[in-house]
Amino acid sequence: MTGYLLLEGGAEFGGKMAEPDRRAIQLAGGLDAQISIIPTAAAPDNNYRRAGNNGVNWFRSLGAMRVDWIPVIDRPSANDVQHANTLYRSRLIYMLGGFTGFLGETLKGSACESAMRRAYEQGAVIAGSSAGAMVMCQYYFDPGMEKVVEGLNYVPNTCVLPHHNTFGKGWAARLTELLPGVTLLGIDERTGMIDDADESRNDERSKHWSVYGQGDVTVYHDGQPTIHHRGEIFGGEF
Repeated sequence: MTGYLLLEGGAEFGGKMAEPDRRAIQLAGGLDAQISIIPTAAAPDNNYRRAGNNGVNWFRSLGAMRVDWIPVIDRPSANDVQHANTLYRSRLIYMLGGFTGFLGETLKGSACESAMRRAYEQGAVIAGSSAGAMVMCQYYFDPGMEKVVEGLNYVPNTCVLPHHNTFGKGWAARLTELLPGVTLLGIDERTGMIDDADESRNDERSKHWSVYGQGDVTVYHDGQPTIHHRGEIFGGEF
């Protein structure tokens, strides 16, 4: 049975981000679950060590006991067998924010991406904030290259607008034109959405998402926004 997906809008590791992250820990198996932080998106400005340590300290502050960051910082390290094996054994894999295009290009088609996929297919939680959430979708907008790119496709027919309550909502009109028929997911900062609302599901899964944290999730269908507040459930396939 496949695991769960957590997409967050950014400004992670503080305040009400504890709510979706605690839920992710629970879904991963509890405080003893192995958690791996992927700081790839922070590598281009050499910030990955600080970012990785911030992630470890945050999850430990929530009570998690087995948390490490994995130095996947370029294509060779993304194909490192030891890193891939660590990710495969992990129950919660969390991709940090930063440089979206670099994250997507580094992971896509790599040994680590394959290990993440296999872990997810065996019940692990795959999570990402800002750039991390963006690459989880079928499409992401690379602001550095000013273009739409194919993502890792954990959430088909979607594209995330991170930091929606600050700058992300400004992307909506343009991406509606660039991606006709694709669902845009505007996620506020310190807010997450988890596909955990079908507790009784069997092998066939109808995805329904719950909103956690500080803000809202705005779903755009053909440019028309529908706002979902904290505690609300929304869903169906996109």
